[in-house]
Amino acid sequence: MNKATFDFLIPQWPAPDNVQAVITLRSKGDSCAPYGNFNLATHVGDNPQQVAFNRHQLIQQFDLQSSPLWLNQIHGTEIVSRSCSDYPPDADGGFSDRVGDCCVVLTADCLPVLLCNQQGTKVAAVHAGWRGLCGGIISNALKQFDASDSVLAFLGPAISAVHFEVGPEVRESFLSKAIDREQKNLLEKAFSKSESDRYLADLYALARAELEQHGVNQIYGGDFCSYSQSEQFYSYRRDKDCGRNASLIWLKSNAK
Repeated sequence: MNKATFDFLIPQWPAPDNVQAVITLRSKGDSCAPYGNFNLATHVGDNPQQVAFNRHQLIQQFDLQSSPLWLNQIHGTEIVSRSCSDYPPDADGGFSDRVGDCCVVLTADCLPVLLCNQQGTKVAAVHAGWRGLCGGIISNALKQFDASDSVLAFLGPAISAVHFEVGPEVRESFLSKAIDREQKNLLEKAFSKSESDRYLADLYALARAELEQHGVNQIYGGDFCSYSQSEQFYSYRRDKDCGRNASLIWLKSNAK
């Protein structure tokens, strides 16, 4: 097996040294159009053997102890443990408190949220489209942590507000769930009127509002655009038929 040649980025955040996180890029790899180059999703129509090869390259590149917990993402709010028995589980987030167990989500415009505690004992990866955000998937992920945990969040590549137009019913769905006036103001600021009767939605702002509601103030990332950064990220809204980027997080041993 050849050495992996794909590109990736390492989140810039003050996570503990034993917390490992990475986001794959599409800029190198062997998948053919329209899934080129480093697609990691099995459900988009890509050659299954090629996807399997790419996933193997991912494991090899980062010396993962086992295969990541690949999810059957359904735009829901379920968070599953890395040790769950179903495979692949119908869920949109994974959680682990065991060394070596890797959580992963796939995205192509939806928002990947990586979470860890300051103690370096728990990690989670969340697939947060607008439906998941509105349904409280980040809140569900944070329930996996203890109340005493100081949680950090990294917001990975998602479609930016300027390219993400939604109907007024989406805005109303979020506003109806505001717990107080302060949160409603934050949610209102996440939507701006487009040229029609629709709205431009800021997934990053919506995620920050939910994180801050639960006391998470160490929030990093959030400066990407999967739609406009076409050389690095897949975008369903831009291309329809496309691959998926992967956002991974896991705990490594502190042993030298």
